Amino acid sequence: MYNNKMVWITGASSGIGEALSYQFAAQGAGLVLSARREAELERVKLECIDRGADASRVWVMPLDVAKVDTLPQIVEHVWSECGPVDLLINNAGISQRSLCKDTDIEVYRRLLDVDVLGQIALTRELLPYLLERGSGQLAVTSSVAGKVGVKYRTGYCAAKHAVLGFFDALRAEVSESGLSVSTIIPGFIKTDVARNALVGDGEACGETDADIEGGMNVTRCAKVIVKGLAARCPEIVVGEGKEMKILWLKRLWPSLVYKLVAQRV
Repeated sequence: MYNNKMVWITGASSGIGEALSYQFAAQGAGLVLSARREAELERVKLECIDRGADASRVWVMPLDVAKVDTLPQIVEHVWSECGPVDLLINNAGISQRSLCKDTDIEVYRRLLDVDVLGQIALTRELLPYLLERGSGQLAVTSSVAGKVGVKYRTGYCAAKHAVLGFFDALRAEVSESGLSVSTIIPGFIKTDVARNALVGDGEACGETDADIEGGMNVTRCAKVIVKGLAARCPEIVVGEGKEMKILWLKRLWPSLVYKLVAQRV
């Protein structure tokens, strides 16, 4: 499906973004790998080449999506130097592990800058190129936390709800332009997302939790996502734990869900 296509992945230095990179590499896609950590991107690039990617069609493009003023130049450079982008996966993001009363407002600002405005800004800059060509795919990694609000995640839940709303609305706007928009809804996936999550003062949490440690293998997760993207699914739900059932339960019995999440430690 993605042989000779150009796929741009943000947050590609670890976790779901890294796993997706390997899946697309095995399919023969060209890749633009973006994140803040250039050394980690170079490591992922080499692994992509080992897994079948053409070395001449894998680019490392470091960026911080929160620095929105840099994005127009980066998009122009990618389009002109790497080639037209067939699929952009907005996967960069950070999580949170702190109660609202203990969380500095700057932590909320950081979460929204990275998880919401950064995704919107990069998409907005690439969108005119895709519209002019009349084809392409846009995707964003949200979360079950974008559907259900839970403790210690007020900022993260706010951000993930926001990107779902934005990309759902964008899907409607581009529905007749040849473009498709997919929202990715992972449950607990075994990555470093908890360790890298921000606590109330803005520092990294530094430790994982039982839900993440017991979560879905990230490679299996990536395979499900790629299959959904290939089918141009509007929403790709991926996970295998009890948290996935709560998505259906909220539709049928929201009052019960509110009680369950309030009781959860």
